[in-house]
Amino acid sequence: MFVRKPAEFGEIYSAYAAGCLDPAFQLLVETQAALRPEVRQAVAQAETISGIFLESETPADMSDTALDELLLRIDALETAETETPAHAARQAGGVLDEVLQLPQPLRDRVLEASLESKWKKLAPGVSRLSLPTESATDVELYRIEPGRTVPLHSHRGAEFTLVVSGGFDDGIAHFDAGALSVRGPNDTHQPTADPDGPCFALTVRDAGLEFKGVFGLVQKMLGR
Repeated sequence: MFVRKPAEFGEIYSAYAAGCLDPAFQLLVETQAALRPEVRQAVAQAETISGIFLESETPADMSDTALDELLLRIDALETAETETPAHAARQAGGVLDEVLQLPQPLRDRVLEASLESKWKKLAPGVSRLSLPTESATDVELYRIEPGRTVPLHSHRGAEFTLVVSGGFDDGIAHFDAGALSVRGPNDTHQPTADPDGPCFALTVRDAGLEFKGVFGLVQKMLGR
């Protein structure tokens, strides 16, 4: 199946606004919101509703030093956010110019990941970069060159794919920037990037891919 309408993700946006969404999906929501005005609106509405409920809660007692401790933590986070991406930018390699065009906060996450790991080639014209998060799910950014195709595959679990730039057609539907594809164990597809430019796609999966054909044989030989 595939989903394009923000209204269909009301529960996800509500969980994001409440601060209890899985970190991988937080990144997905924030990136999509940066790309689509209607998603920003849906998230803002969810945050408004959460704020109303929050105001009705009984305030918790805080220590006299709580505010000072919070400000120190914010300063530490801001320092890390300004230093790490700048250093990572010098290490990002050939796709740096394209990475710098990615929306926040994905851009900084990709630059940071470039320090820890490299882009790995999946197939001709298809590369992927693992993005570490505090989540049990797999989070990867794919770069697909114009007209290139991800090998035919199915899924061992649920997969959410957000097109960050460019677009692709997987034989079932076409997805452009900001569109979200949702696939499951019963889905088999083969995304092909649009011919007018590279496609960047952010994926969140709770299980691995099951490749078909030659790639499937190689996968079985490697025991993956």
